[in-house]
Amino acid sequence: MDVHVRYEGDDDPEKCTARKLARFDLATLHRTDRSAPYGIVLNPHADRALSPEDAEIARENALVALDCSWESAGEKQFTLPGDHRALPYLVAANPVNFGRPMRLTTVEALAAALVILGERSHGERLLSKFTWGETFLELNEEPLRRYAECDDSAEVVAIQREYLDR
Repeated sequence: MDVHVRYEGDDDPEKCTARKLARFDLATLHRTDRSAPYGIVLNPHADRALSPEDAEIARENALVALDCSWESAGEKQFTLPGDHRALPYLVAANPVNFGRPMRLTTVEALAAALVILGERSHGERLLSKFTWGETFLELNEEPLRRYAECDDSAEVVAIQREYLDR
């Protein structure tokens, strides 16, 4: 599965997980919306949750994430081409937002999506470049497994609701 990132470049370059993925040839960075490929776009404002039913589109096209600072994430327009999907409830393992729900780095978002889409080893490969990468998978082992077993977005949302109600 091809992994692409629409790179804004508005955060700390030393902490940017997307840039590190690109250095290891694990993701392709795009500086404009127009240059980003069509595919499954990870968008926290999307109406539908990512689910295994999205795997075929991602495999045939691409998996695309937006990399920008959390300060501008809420105001950033998601005009990337593709089918926009939101990740379900997960907890961050990165040093900046450790333990905080839904404050994932770009690599955490991409790896989680890959696991949900049935590409766990690919997700593990992305996370292997970060000292805390394995911790992300450990913290989210149960929800990622359950989301990956779903048939569609509605099932993912139902499971997510269980975690949010806790």
